[in-house]
Amino acid sequence: MPLQAPGAITLLSARDPVPVGVRNGAAVSHFLMICDHASNAVPAALGRLSLPQTELDRHIGYDIGILGVSERLSDLLRAPLIFQRYSRLVVESNRRFTAPDSIALTSDGTMIPGNAALGGDARRQRIAEIVVPYHREISGRLDKLANAPTPPILISMHSFTPMLRVHGSPRPWQIGLCYGDDRRFTDAVFCCLDRETDLTVGRNEPYGVGMAKDYSIPVHAEERGIAYVEIEIRQDLIAETDGQTAWAKRLSRILRDAFAVYTGAPL
Repeated sequence: MPLQAPGAITLLSARDPVPVGVRNGAAVSHFLMICDHASNAVPAALGRLSLPQTELDRHIGYDIGILGVSERLSDLLRAPLIFQRYSRLVVESNRRFTAPDSIALTSDGTMIPGNAALGGDARRQRIAEIVVPYHREISGRLDKLANAPTPPILISMHSFTPMLRVHGSPRPWQIGLCYGDDRRFTDAVFCCLDRETDLTVGRNEPYGVGMAKDYSIPVHAEERGIAYVEIEIRQDLIAETDGQTAWAKRLSRILRDAFAVYTGAPL
């Protein structure tokens, strides 16, 4: 992972939030939760990327509602949660560092002026100060648990917009699971979701795991051989507190049941 050169001018200042959030960090659990797009902060030095706040508050800025669900679920499962505070428009935390779209020029029809003509040093600075600390926190925890009798199951939390503005059509799924090659725990979660008669469940919908360009699941789970599930919840269902609480309770039950299916033992 790239590091900031000694004495280099930094992007983040004392008035900016630290990039990595941790909840229930001391908890001992069979699960480790991560949230790549938890918030829509922008470093003060970048001047909101020359965007109105209304654009940063859209789904292009962050995964609406998912931090509220994740925090509540973390509490219910007593599982550590690691989350990223900066907007995906500043730098995408779920992309390989060399991916061209790790810093977007446009997103769902919106031009991002603050990302235009960005030089290599500026790109590396955003990655070094925002993305690297996030993934270092995840990697460090997984390293410590590498020799545990039962390896942790990675739970990656996301949300998706009901419809894109550009070339969009209504998305019927309330929840989707995204996966790459390893479907061990994902299939156990599918088994439990299929018992929920009021849900339309997406299978690699509305997104899949891009093994070549994505980062979190390919690097932290697939490359390590760690079982995982990547969850996507539709944003209109979790935009408010009541929905976040209801989905956290539902997922707590489903994940506990899936753990029993996967391991043959109750959680």
